[in-house]
Amino acid sequence: MNRLAKETSPYLLQHAHNPVDWYPWGEEALQRAKAEDKPILVSIGYSACHWCHVMERESFEDPAAASYMNDHFINIKVDREERPDIDHIYMDAVQALSGSGGWPLNVFLTPEARPFYGGTYFPPVRAFNRASWKEVMSGVVRAFREQRDKVEEQSRQLTDHLQQSSNFGTSSLSVDIPREEKFTPSQLEQAFRQAMSQADRHWGGFGKAPKFPQTFTINYLIRFHHFTKNGEAQEQALLSLDRMIMGGIYDHVGGGFARYATDNEWLVPHFEKMLYDNALLVMSMCEAFQATRNPLYEKYIRETLQFVQSELMDSEGGFYSALDADSEGVEGKFYTWTRDEVMEVLGEDGEWFCGVYDISEGGNWEHVNIPRLLKWPWEHEGYSPERLEKCRLALEKRRSGRVRPGLDDKVLTGWNALMNQAFCRAAEVLGDPGFSRVAICNMGFLLDCSGRAGSLRHTYKEGAYRISAFLDDHAYMISALLALFQLTAEDPYLDQAMAMAEDVIGGFSDEEGLFFYYTGASQGDVIVRKKEIYDGATPSGNAVMALNLRRLGILAGREDWKQRSESMLEGVLQAAARYPTSFGVWTSLLMEMVHGTPEIAIVGKGAGALRAALSREYIPFAVIQWSEAENGRHPMLSGKGGGEETLFYLCRDYRCLKPVRTTRELMQQIEEESLRKYDPTQ
Repeated sequence: MNRLAKETSPYLLQHAHNPVDWYPWGEEALQRAKAEDKPILVSIGYSACHWCHVMERESFEDPAAASYMNDHFINIKVDREERPDIDHIYMDAVQALSGSGGWPLNVFLTPEARPFYGGTYFPPVRAFNRASWKEVMSGVVRAFREQRDKVEEQSRQLTDHLQQSSNFGTSSLSVDIPREEKFTPSQLEQAFRQAMSQADRHWGGFGKAPKFPQTFTINYLIRFHHFTKNGEAQEQALLSLDRMIMGGIYDHVGGGFARYATDNEWLVPHFEKMLYDNALLVMSMCEAFQATRNPLYEKYIRETLQFVQSELMDSEGGFYSALDADSEGVEGKFYTWTRDEVMEVLGEDGEWFCGVYDISEGGNWEHVNIPRLLKWPWEHEGYSPERLEKCRLALEKRRSGRVRPGLDDKVLTGWNALMNQAFCRAAEVLGDPGFSRVAICNMGFLLDCSGRAGSLRHTYKEGAYRISAFLDDHAYMISALLALFQLTAEDPYLDQAMAMAEDVIGGFSDEEGLFFYYTGASQGDVIVRKKEIYDGATPSGNAVMALNLRRLGILAGREDWKQRSESMLEGVLQAAARYPTSFGVWTSLLMEMVHGTPEIAIVGKGAGALRAALSREYIPFAVIQWSEAENGRHPMLSGKGGGEETLFYLCRDYRCLKPVRTTRELMQQIEEESLRKYDPTQ
């Protein structure tokens, strides 16, 4: 066993028996590199990564390759999910060198931890137009020994590039013009057109294979349709959700979504199931359900959250990170079927089920079958919900006897907070108190085990939390706390959200006081402090903080926080409108700035019931606060209520309307205000 045996990350523990003398990222390895003047190899991956496993089997378990690595390098293994800050830095470096990136990520550093060369997967022998791992290593060793000056210059240039790339959007547009002239419907139209230029109008989604869910863009299009009645926008958003639900990216036997599809039709997934993807897709389905009331989305919201509770939730209330793509060393083996096996399990229902889920003798992928829908089950003759569920349960029972994919059982604060929001949204739009209880339980776990304001940690496992939280952890936690506060009206959630916002402002702000660094000011083991502005597989922490500051500004009466949110958006405005699929959260904030934030207070003895009734309505960007009695502590509730009636109060853009008694009256006010915003004669 090597030094990784003492780690808690499942990915690092997978490498604990390699003959490579692996170190975890830390001072011991970095100091040894300096003392011995050796180049550093940093190899980054994650436990559900198929090609990470392949390279481990081919190279890191090979005694000859390991011996060469041990003789010539200080070898560091990093779990990208545990240390996303390290991954972001060196992924950017490899992308600058090669134009592409991915995992496994193998990057070579000087003893001062500056990158000078790297790539992704390298085979054991030359193949796929790639040099072999041994060729790469020997070339790096020669360059380090014989061309040290060039290596050092390359590392300086790359480090300078990383520093410069992190300066994106460091200043706001300091133009003193009204908000309605800064943030305009034409910008929203531009973002819509740019998104649609990448849309796959037949199979849904955006761009070509590999295809990722792009939930931020889907949400934008649903909201764009709500305000503009542009049918093209909602059609593409719902097509994208429907095709993913029908495709092999969704597990039709056990529930839950895989990370992405390797083809245009959503048939063949990269079979790993990530916590964050399922959280983001549930939130998009909640958006679609609230906008359309289509029961299809309720069905798949419930199935996905049931998968999360049964497969990814631990006894303490935390959510695990991922299920592996592989089992028995084969990608997707757990999830695929032969037609004969389906017929054996289902008997007289087998022929019908195979017709519904595109299961054939020759297979629809590599001689086996990935269940998928080419049309909905109820469009097939002989369908009944009972028949379908009987078949699904029988196949699930058979599948449970297979060797299961590996489980990444570390608990990541930020990903948990995303799933917490998913449960909150489902509780809200479906009116299901069971989902509320899960969200409350999970948040209690996070606050107890990952830390409260001032002490938040990034990861937790087996009774220990470790690694100071990053920007995303704080941003997603604040969003989850606000979602729970809006759902429950419990003040401690708002108090924690405000305290965490103060932590972010104090510890993560850049020198201009505009955007936020990914790492806190006290962290000293990275060569640059990066600012992540773009959305990736998860939303940009800066974008989420801009949303948080706007909502907290409204709830707490903090005009300075609202102004910072607005200034952050100004700093990315042109890029967001031009590249909406990379700035999806920012474009939604832009839409909120254009259309306004409905501030809804519900006060009176029946406030809880009216709050639940209001959840059936689709009101994008609403900030809702409710109380059984007047509450002077909160600006939105102050001076409201006190009588026998329970009333709705609507405010927006620094003006309030007369209180009303019914949801219908409130929705009429919201509609009239939306019209008045663009037509002062209304």
